[in-house]
Amino acid sequence: MYIESFKQLTVWQKSIQLVKEIYRVTDKFPASEMYGLVSQMRRAAISIPSNIAEGKKRKTKKDFLQFLRIADGSAAELETQIIIAKELFPKLDFSKTVSLLEEIQKMLITIIKKFEGNGHAD
Repeated sequence: MYIESFKQLTVWQKSIQLVKEIYRVTDKFPASEMYGLVSQMRRAAISIPSNIAEGKKRKTKKDFLQFLRIADGSAAELETQIIIAKELFPKLDFSKTVSLLEEIQKMLITIIKKFEGNGHAD
């Protein structure tokens, strides 16, 4: 099946959900973290769907694959930040965030492997 727009990609849609979830959970962080962990987590989360979209718009397999890898890197960055946040703020519920992130990471790896394997991942 040909995907015309990045907005049709399930991984992009899930990434948008993750961004909203990150905003929801970081709203509960202390004000002192606004320019620290809150800013970093939001930036990393936003980077995931942004890179998927930019890569898809580039139109070439090589470019899309590179941007998928960047999105995957941002997902790993966010995963690290969530681990830190869970340690710092153990009373906050990160379960939905963690679940969405794990799902997105699995999807990204699958798409990346598909591109690297046969080159047909539109």
